[in-house]
Amino acid sequence: MKMDRNEAVLRELHLYPQWQRRSQSVSVEQAMPAPAAALTEPLPAEPVTAETPAEHTPLRPLDSLDWSELKRQVHDCTACKLRAGCTQTVFGVGDERADWLFVGEGPGADEDALGEPFVGQAGKLLDSMLAAIQLRRGKNVYIANVVKCRPPGNRTPEAEEIATCMPYLRRQIELIQPKVIVALGKTAATALLDRDATLGSLRGAVHRYQDVPLVITYHPAYLLRSPLEKAKAWQDLRLAVATHAAIGGKNG
Repeated sequence: MKMDRNEAVLRELHLYPQWQRRSQSVSVEQAMPAPAAALTEPLPAEPVTAETPAEHTPLRPLDSLDWSELKRQVHDCTACKLRAGCTQTVFGVGDERADWLFVGEGPGADEDALGEPFVGQAGKLLDSMLAAIQLRRGKNVYIANVVKCRPPGNRTPEAEEIATCMPYLRRQIELIQPKVIVALGKTAATALLDRDATLGSLRGAVHRYQDVPLVITYHPAYLLRSPLEKAKAWQDLRLAVATHAAIGGKNG
C-alpha cells in the first residue's frame, strides 16, 4: 500500500498512527503539538525601576543651566548628525568671566583630537593675534565655536547644524557676559547676527549681538591661506580694542 505524503510526515514526527473518523481529516498542523510557550502562563511584566525607567527625563531648559551643567549637556548631545562623526565635543576654553569672547566656526582635526578650540596652526595664529593686542589665551579671554563637533572633512557647518548648536553658544554668552565679541570668519559672524551677508560688507563696523558690541574679522585659517589679508585683520583688532576701551573694559 502506497503511503501518502501526510502519513509520511506524521511518521517522521513520531505522530503516527492517528486514529480518526473517516469523515474527519486531520492536517499536519492540527496533529502537531502546541508550542511550549502556548502551554504556559505568560510571564508578568518587569517592574519599572530606577535602572529601567519608563521614559527618559526631559532635558532642563538651557537658560537654567550653570557652567558644569551646560558642559555636561554639550558633552552628551546627539541632537544633530555631527556628533556621530567626531571624536568628542569641543565646548570652549578660557576665563568664564572674560571681557573678550572670540568665536570661530567649528573644531578641526586637531581640536577634535584634543577637545579644545584653536589648537592647530590656526590656533597658533590666533594666539599671535591676541598677543598683538596685549591679550593671551585664558586670561580675560574666552574662545568658543558656533558648533561644538567637527564637521566631516572640516566642511562648513550646515544651516541645520548651526541652528541646533547655537543655543549652547547663546548660553555661554549669557554666562560669560563679555564686553566685546570678536567673530572669526563669516560663519561665526552670520550665525551671531542671524542674517546672511558677505564678510567684506560686515567688516569695519561695530555690530551688536543683543547688547554686546560685535566686531568681525577673518578666521585665522583663512589668514594662513591668504597672508596678505593680515593687515586688514589688524585693522579689525584695533577696532575691537577701541570699542573695548570706550566701554571701560578691564585690561589683561
